[in-house]
Amino acid sequence: MEIKKELSAEQREELLKVLKVRFEKNMNRHKGLDWEKVLAKLEINAEKLWSLYEMERTGGEPDVTGHDKTTDQYIFYDCASESPKGRRSICYDREALESRKEHKPANSAIDMAAAMGIELLTEQQYRELQQLENFDTKTSSWVKTPSEIRKLGGALFCDFRYNTVFLYHNGAESYYAARAFRGSLQI
Repeated sequence: MEIKKELSAEQREELLKVLKVRFEKNMNRHKGLDWEKVLAKLEINAEKLWSLYEMERTGGEPDVTGHDKTTDQYIFYDCASESPKGRRSICYDREALESRKEHKPANSAIDMAAAMGIELLTEQQYRELQQLENFDTKTSSWVKTPSEIRKLGGALFCDFRYNTVFLYHNGAESYYAARAFRGSLQI
């Protein structure tokens, strides 16, 4: 069944209001950027607006973290202080989910991100996010895992402890109540 990737007028207006307030409250994340220019991009990209709504609905608190001048796209990352609550207790990908014989999680990070129309942060993007402020001081987040690691059954995740970003590995089929994923979206 195809998911309708369209917001009602009420959902759209509420989301834009939340995004504007967050943008204005956290100028340190996007110095020199103008909300009106971001808004103009959002208004002509309904499907991307739906993806931002999904990021918000699952607890990601998306915010603008940059602007790619080459493509003229605004970059949104999940900026919730801890890993998004609506995405926790999930394994890494579909293969990992299907490999579990019992106690399967409800979903996987890769499947959820694809359904939402977003990408998992890479390790580099996660480190860039941590330059803005401290995230995941009590939780952890799956990050995009290189195929050579994934082929061997592993997956990568990061967190922030002791003023340091740590990169770890786990079996891709593992899942924990304090681990989710952070996503990115370019508009």
